[in-house]
Amino acid sequence: MAARAPVAASGRFFQSLQKWYYNAAGFNQYGLMTDDTIYEDSDVKEALRRLPEQTFNERMFRMKRALDLSMKHQILPKNQWTKYEEDVPYLQPYLKEVVHERKEKEEWNKK
Repeated sequence: MAARAPVAASGRFFQSLQKWYYNAAGFNQYGLMTDDTIYEDSDVKEALRRLPEQTFNERMFRMKRALDLSMKHQILPKNQWTKYEEDVPYLQPYLKEVVHERKEKEEWNKK
């Protein structure tokens, strides 16, 4: 039982560190989610193309609002910041699929 206590403590510490870093990054103060900040290479562009229309529109709203706030040198009121617990990786499943397909195609073309 004593061996589990350090593991649980280190897990809580790691999660605390993740939350601190998430808030320190600052994008949540503009209402953005983590997946909104990914550099748009060709894989990401394809994943974005595959998003459901509603999800894509929500992303565009967040991006436009963040750009507007940034140009005005403002941030959202704290109660509107994206919370760590609410930040869902909405793009990751699509991105993983695109990368998997690209790698599979590259392997196929090698033959």
